[in-house]
Amino acid sequence: MSETSPKAEAAKLLPFLMLGERADLQAAAAQHVLALTGSGPGRTLLAGQAALLRSLVELAVAPPPAPARDAARALVNLAADPGLHKPLLEAEPGLPVRLLGCVLDPQWPWAEEAAAVLANLSREPVPCAALIEALAAAEPGESGLERLVRALCTPGYNARAPLHYLGPVLSNLSQCPATRAFLLDRNRCVVQRLLPLTQYPDSSVRRGGVVGTLRNCCFEHRHHEWLLGPEVDILPFLLLPLAGPEDFSEEEMERLPVDLQYLPPEKQREPDADIRKMLIETIMLLTATAPGRKQVRDQGAYLILRELHSWEPEPDVQVTCEKLIQVLIGDEPERGLENLLEVQVPEEVERQLQQQDHQEREQQELELDPGPQAEEAAPT
Repeated sequence: MSETSPKAEAAKLLPFLMLGERADLQAAAAQHVLALTGSGPGRTLLAGQAALLRSLVELAVAPPPAPARDAARALVNLAADPGLHKPLLEAEPGLPVRLLGCVLDPQWPWAEEAAAVLANLSREPVPCAALIEALAAAEPGESGLERLVRALCTPGYNARAPLHYLGPVLSNLSQCPATRAFLLDRNRCVVQRLLPLTQYPDSSVRRGGVVGTLRNCCFEHRHHEWLLGPEVDILPFLLLPLAGPEDFSEEEMERLPVDLQYLPPEKQREPDADIRKMLIETIMLLTATAPGRKQVRDQGAYLILRELHSWEPEPDVQVTCEKLIQVLIGDEPERGLENLLEVQVPEEVERQLQQQDHQEREQQELELDPGPQAEEAAPT
């Protein structure tokens, strides 16, 4: 391929991607760009073409008959590569704002694709900060974050787009302290609205995003008592997806929250291993303080985790479960070390723990059948 081929390729496509061009030619050009974004070399080719990227964004937010869906899907693939976030935002600094407008428009048919672009972009600090700024600058009255949460939690908010990818968007945003402060505002009841989505049946993307959001919120140990208390009662929502159809004794059953008692024989655990691990990690965070450990123990979490550990097919998740069980059945830390999130670990000890964790992972890999590994493809 000659050195001028990327410019030549872009020069051929660019005129047909411009607004005002014939719809059939726009559609063909957008499909060609979408095909290019399906490979690493294709994305690299497009990354340096600022004018083409700007035209792609214009098409992605343009009304019919513009090929907005293919343009948005191309942006999903481009945004899946963190190395392309900078050229995308340089080509169109207003990209997060424009996509947010599409996502929150109940009539926009390709809102799911726009949400997927934001989910990919917001994984990195700079685009995430830009999105938070866009949400803060939303219309007066209802905050942008409140509108986003409402769209995520309202069934049928957009009859033409399910908006599952708002889950990962919110999870990424909740890495920011200001977002966690909003989510944990006791007057807004945001966390309570998110909790039922831990068992949302139609999308692991939405479930995973919500569980990731709750996990990030649980880093704020000052709120643990409130989260575990009757106002929120978060623990049953974290344990129920981990529970199976086990038949506990009457004595054990009485130790469990009502929602976890006498589950039907057809009860299934969360099928996604990554989500199971996040649920366990979220409970682990809630055990960071002595009162939190007591509340988790008192609600029979050990019983659910014991059965999960026996059932769990994934070694990585099983190890995470073991660590939580050890916290629940182990002795309490020494006085002054009760808050595990505030304990200062000496560097040498931290290095030893990291080495031990690395050895555990290597041992797990040796025990597994290696088999061929597929390269992760960019989402389309």
